[in-house]
Amino acid sequence: MKFMRFTIQGEKKKGILEDEEVKEISGDIFKTWGYTGDTYATEEIEWLAPLEPNQLIGIGANYVAEADDLPEKGPDMPVFFFKPSSSVIGPSDAIQVPETIEEVKFESELAVVIGKEASGLKEEEVRDHIFGYTIGNDVTAPQYFHENGHWTLGKSFDTFTPLGPVVETEFDHKKAVVEAVHNGERKQNSSTNLMIVTIERMISYLSHVMTLQPGDVILTGSPVGAEFLKEKDEIECRIDGIGSLKNSVIKTRQKTTVS
Repeated sequence: MKFMRFTIQGEKKKGILEDEEVKEISGDIFKTWGYTGDTYATEEIEWLAPLEPNQLIGIGANYVAEADDLPEKGPDMPVFFFKPSSSVIGPSDAIQVPETIEEVKFESELAVVIGKEASGLKEEEVRDHIFGYTIGNDVTAPQYFHENGHWTLGKSFDTFTPLGPVVETEFDHKKAVVEAVHNGERKQNSSTNLMIVTIERMISYLSHVMTLQPGDVILTGSPVGAEFLKEKDEIECRIDGIGSLKNSVIKTRQKTTVS
């Protein structure tokens, strides 16, 4: 099923996308939900991010260019970072880059949505705790990477995590291909088989550090080919079976002076 969120006549709603129609639902998608009986055409609605994440966790440097480059053993401690929920936007929303930022990078990624509380999982237990998958764009401002290696600020600006268009619950992540099309030109195009740390290992690892909750989103890394965005650019992140996440880029005034 393709779960989604949308607005119509200014009201936020949840739904399931079926054959280009949106069937409205109510309730908690992770527990109990049901159809309301209302149906909308996709032309009638405005798309939102498909969920409001509890927390967003990303992993860094997780793809190689070729299968021959895969290490025999992944890192003992993968590089993880948090992104704030305030950075989340939906399909068609603009990525707003503060005018003080010199450049930002797009990073198309497969995103995992946790469906059940997860603590101390073995890798073979991970699949049972995944609700579904969506697409994420881990927009990044390297200018705000700390010299000591801290990444959080550079990934935390408002609008720096587009998500969508749907959460697909019937999806084989091992067959996924992650793409990015920048101003009409394809820049990223990699199978998830090129991940250094597998989805099973990263979620198992995280679950031994923290208890993951329904609605947590794990960004699983960006393939080789990510480039920089500028004002008026358009970036489209695509994964067959989930859909297309398309956002434009605008410049905005910084809220406050950062020094």
